[in-house]
Amino acid sequence: MQFQQLRSFREVAAEMSFTRAARNLHYSQPSVTAHIKNLEEFIGAPLFHRAGGRVELTEAGARLLPHAEKIILIAEAACIDAASAGRTRPAARPAA
Repeated sequence: MQFQQLRSFREVAAEMSFTRAARNLHYSQPSVTAHIKNLEEFIGAPLFHRAGGRVELTEAGARLLPHAEKIILIAEAACIDAASAGRTRPAARPAA
């Protein structure tokens, strides 16, 4: 499971459109489709029903979505925290 796959999954779930998700993420539509396909293979279940241009979450997709959102939030917070450490003074080392 890769971070880009989770971001693509979350965006497709939000937009209910592979095309709009790709546009929002600045990815190509085939890249988003590949992310979802690979994530579905990893999970072992389809995450979306696709019919006639419509996209809907499957039960597996609905169950994965809140976990994906948490993972993304935690990863983004970790990046922000680590980046802010690079902009501050080094931590004081205790005297020996």
